[in-house]
Amino acid sequence: MAATVVTLKMRMIPTVYAMASSSPESYFVKKTIASHQTVIFSKSYCAYCEAAKAVFKDLHKVPYVVELDQRDDGSAIQDALSAFVGRHTVPQVLIDGKYISGSDDSIEAYKSGELGKLLGIKE
Repeated sequence: MAATVVTLKMRMIPTVYAMASSSPESYFVKKTIASHQTVIFSKSYCAYCEAAKAVFKDLHKVPYVVELDQRDDGSAIQDALSAFVGRHTVPQVLIDGKYISGSDDSIEAYKSGELGKLLGIKE
């Protein structure tokens, strides 16, 4: 059986570090991403979000999770996040200030070992 290689298409989010918008929600997104190695913007009822969070649990890494549906400003934060990552869906996974992906890419990266390498986990 041939091995499958998954390459994450990470990209820095320059707008996080040079924010044009000074809204409280944009500031929250910027501060959250800068303050934590791994951040997942999620909704508590979303199966895709649960799947993305599960790979971090399997790796024994605890991401900082923002449950947008449990915040009064969650919709506005999701809009601000969308301006940064270019997607309005959840989950959105960021590691070391870089946009990683949503659920499917996170799971594939986990299965290939790429996610573990990115998090500094030695095999």
